[in-house]
Amino acid sequence: MPPHRNAYRPVVMGTRGVVTSAHPLASMAGIRALLAGGNAVDAAVAVGAALNVVEPFMSGAGGIGLMLVSRDGGRERHVLDFIGHAPAAADRTRVTEDEIAGGPKACATPGNLGGWLAAHERFGRLPRATVLEPAISMAEQGVPLTWKNVEFFENAGQTLARSAEAGRLYLGDGGPRPGKVVTYRDLARTLRQVAEGGADAFYRGPIAKAIAAAVREAGGWLEEEDLARFAPVWREPATITYRGHEIASMPPPFAAFQMLETLNVLEGYDLRGWGHNTVDALHHLIEAIKLASADRLAYAYTPDVPIRGLLSKAYAASQRARIRSDRASVSEGERFNRDTLAGQIREGHPARFENEQTTHFACADAEGTVVSVTQTLGVPFGSGFAVPGTGIVLNNILKWMDLDPESPNVLKPGRKAGTMMSPTQVYRDGGFLLSIGTPGSYGILQTTAQMLLNVLEFGLNLQEAIEAPRARVYRDRVVDAESRISPDVLDGLRRRGHQVNVIADWSWIVGGGQGIMRDSESGALMGGADPRRDGYALAV
Repeated sequence: MPPHRNAYRPVVMGTRGVVTSAHPLASMAGIRALLAGGNAVDAAVAVGAALNVVEPFMSGAGGIGLMLVSRDGGRERHVLDFIGHAPAAADRTRVTEDEIAGGPKACATPGNLGGWLAAHERFGRLPRATVLEPAISMAEQGVPLTWKNVEFFENAGQTLARSAEAGRLYLGDGGPRPGKVVTYRDLARTLRQVAEGGADAFYRGPIAKAIAAAVREAGGWLEEEDLARFAPVWREPATITYRGHEIASMPPPFAAFQMLETLNVLEGYDLRGWGHNTVDALHHLIEAIKLASADRLAYAYTPDVPIRGLLSKAYAASQRARIRSDRASVSEGERFNRDTLAGQIREGHPARFENEQTTHFACADAEGTVVSVTQTLGVPFGSGFAVPGTGIVLNNILKWMDLDPESPNVLKPGRKAGTMMSPTQVYRDGGFLLSIGTPGSYGILQTTAQMLLNVLEFGLNLQEAIEAPRARVYRDRVVDAESRISPDVLDGLRRRGHQVNVIADWSWIVGGGQGIMRDSESGALMGGADPRRDGYALAV
């Protein structure tokens, strides 16, 4: 039996603030901002920059991201989109699948740094140099590599081989080992330039020139003009209700509606009566995911996403009626595939209901501001293309577009990749209750729903909800399930036609969640973090 009810770690609690991220030193950077008199936005910028140092394979200035900011206890809500566009010179006819997977042709315009600074400029309180200082200090003075760091470094050998500079940064000086202290002095200089000159230093100054020159020399597409044109966009969140709660996440053109639609469909079942991770509960979850995933593939990349129909309760009821309680259906899978499977689930027709969207971290302060952020390089170490003299590794976000011209997500100049990142917040009676999010590419939309259900349906505390075993749905009837799910349950799913693949008991394949909750009576803040990676929550 785990030592903390059904969790191996305690829920971390405080009254002045809480920070949860994929690394304890990044969480500490956020706490330092709060202790210096900053708010949750200051803390989030400090965490984002620090992750570039301590989790460079998932996070960095060369990546992209999305942010959900709630203020005034949850009554004021904003989405910040800092997803970069495909370069103006991008051309699907002049790139191979391997080139788009990594290397200088794989990168979209970096957005993370512009997003951090846009949020800070609008809502932050501390000087820019103060919130960037923890990351700068760690990059200059060094940080020890964890066992999980080393695992990702070693598994990314092929990616890091795509540029000599990436290999020098992350595999040099005898290679990685747990406990080795590494420094990133080029990155520290880059962040110091940004601390002094703001976003212009990165997007229009010498850093932009260095990025464009390196990419151009290597045969890539990203130019100074692409960087200069980048601008974060403020949007309104997409929202549903679920058993008396409001759930807010990313709006189109992002794919969080798959997760929200999944919850809408499941609201019509007695999940609590079936029980947590039982055959019935998991079967209906899997089938709801398949329906919502088909809609994502059909509608997420269209110019006018029928979001009102997709998120209507009437549409959810029509989708629910398509689920067979005794038999698994056939799924198209996570990505576009022109080869249709026999009996494959097709998208629904949400337009009929018009009248009725990686690493994750979160920060909260005592004033009622909560910031939930998901950001990514695409895959571990992104494109594997590092820009000499900057410490920056560029993303491979173009990998998440398709070269097939029949795909609605085909690679086009200026297009934003269809991202699954879904930082999400839950409110009760207008006030903030819960923030949850995870990395995991296409699995984000499934893992987020499972963690939310763990709290809202099954009454798990925050840490239990993050640690609980999870499943992931793929093409046809294939399902990955962590081995901590009962063998009897997995056999029951197989009897209903699911092709169950048992994965490790704590697998990064099903994400690495981070969360924050607020006690509605006392106002106490609670943090939870995922042991599947180096996640850590801290509070003051």
